[in-house]
Amino acid sequence: MKELQYINQFFYKYRFRLLLGIVISIASRYLAVKVPEIVKNSVNVASDYHHGRLTDLAFVESELLHNIYLIIGLAVLSGFFTFLMRQTIIVTSRLIEFDLKNNVYQQYQRLCLNFYKKNRTGDLMNRISEDVGKVRMYVGPALMYTINMLIMFSVAIYKMIQIDIKLTLFTLIPFPLLSVSIFVLSRSINKKSTIVQKQLSKLTTFTQEVFSGVNVIKSYAIEGITKRDFIEIAQDNKQKNINLFKVQAFFFPLMILLIGISNIIVLYVGGMQYIGGQITMGVIVEFIMYTNMLTWPVAVVGWVTSTIQEAEASQKRINEFLRQEPEVVNIVEESSHPIKGAIAFENVSLTYSDTNIKALHDISFELNSGETLAIIGKTGSGKSSVLNLVSRLHDATTGNVKIDDRPIGKYNVFSLRSHIGFVPQDPFLFSDSIANNIRFGKKDATDEEMIDAAKKAVVHDNINSFKNGYATVLGERGVTLSGGQKQRVSIARAIVKNPKIYVFDDCLSAVDTETEERILRNLKTISKNNTSLIVSHRISAAQHADQVIVLDYGKIVQRGTHTQLLDQDGIYRDMYKQQLEEKELE
Repeated sequence: MKELQYINQFFYKYRFRLLLGIVISIASRYLAVKVPEIVKNSVNVASDYHHGRLTDLAFVESELLHNIYLIIGLAVLSGFFTFLMRQTIIVTSRLIEFDLKNNVYQQYQRLCLNFYKKNRTGDLMNRISEDVGKVRMYVGPALMYTINMLIMFSVAIYKMIQIDIKLTLFTLIPFPLLSVSIFVLSRSINKKSTIVQKQLSKLTTFTQEVFSGVNVIKSYAIEGITKRDFIEIAQDNKQKNINLFKVQAFFFPLMILLIGISNIIVLYVGGMQYIGGQITMGVIVEFIMYTNMLTWPVAVVGWVTSTIQEAEASQKRINEFLRQEPEVVNIVEESSHPIKGAIAFENVSLTYSDTNIKALHDISFELNSGETLAIIGKTGSGKSSVLNLVSRLHDATTGNVKIDDRPIGKYNVFSLRSHIGFVPQDPFLFSDSIANNIRFGKKDATDEEMIDAAKKAVVHDNINSFKNGYATVLGERGVTLSGGQKQRVSIARAIVKNPKIYVFDDCLSAVDTETEERILRNLKTISKNNTSLIVSHRISAAQHADQVIVLDYGKIVQRGTHTQLLDQDGIYRDMYKQQLEEKELE
């Protein structure tokens, strides 16, 4: 249970609830084990009357009726305490589940982009849902049944020893076999549970990718192939679950067999003692009741052991993520340090750890507050990597990135990003209304601010053309909108935020040239007091920039203004001529 030690912090947090649950459990089980003693007295009274040792029938009837009332009362009280026990322990398990899911989710948010490149969405979802659910079964039902089992064993066996130690020892003969069986089966369950959870993650990932890429599947008419692949993974998942359940299926019959053997021993040994006059008939009945009272606790040992092994396997998978440290470490407390927007790169290089690709080589430039920098280059030249460093989505491998002459690592990462309006190359819109997607940049934005931002992003007219206007609810990832509309809504989201630094990552690639020019003019106006970085493979995006740098294979090969670069031989002028020719052919 090494991996489950992580849960101990939650046990300590809710220790008073758990202690109360244990006290209630003791009370409930103590009341339950009083019943066999009362039954024994009833049997002895009836036996004495039958054999003539008691002759007062009224006394016998009164004693039996009194015992019946006691049994009913004890059953009601035991049931009430059992209800309270579940209200304390099971509710506590739900609270722990809530805390654990929050811890996992917060860790997901802390981890960097490389983590998401290495792990699939389906696996991430499975660990925060299915795996956490398995752990909850350990901290809830498994814990509750374990407490019940220990209390019942302790109280029942103590009572049995008090009555007849010889008969008790004979009754417990099968239990060493139980211990060995549990040890062997639990090891197998642990291994198979880990395999099952990994396979479930694979199945979840496959279905999530199918749903996300359903348009591609339909476009290529590969529904049949996808269905066949799904059935193959599902069959594999089914077989691995069957293999696990085959092992688990041994537990319950084995427990019943052992209890049955114990009952036979009680009947035989107790019967011989009764014939010899050593014990009464009531004692045999009492022992059988105690033995059968142990049936459920003993039977549940298998289920508890299986549940703990599954929880151990699941918590191990959860811990794999919880132990990971983010590559971008936020070591600075939240502060109100003002950001003006001046940016400087000093001999910056960046190598991605997941691929070992060197994206940037010795990049240096300075951008004053309020200026606009255009970064031009072909696909794979490192343009987006520069923006990722400014937003501190990655940290530079060597060199320094500075904001207002201060190393970027000395800013609280959340404060830094709150001053940046980031528009990614592939805009992500949520399954919510268009209004809320724009307000994602500024939650308290007024309707006027939102509409003004949409107008500047040249998407207001498109939104008004929808039946529900700004209240239109988008499909997953904004599938309701065209590529250009999604980009412009994403731009409106950044504009409404009014940040100190605008970061545009080729965010106009899906709009036509005329719309692009309108948006660029608007951006030039609204960002005159804000620093802007515009990445593009179109020269038109660089025409009004204060500085232009041209990247090629991660290196700056040209720098200057639009006019200066047109006067130079190089990539910039070649790209300009090519795009001009393409425009004339349209």
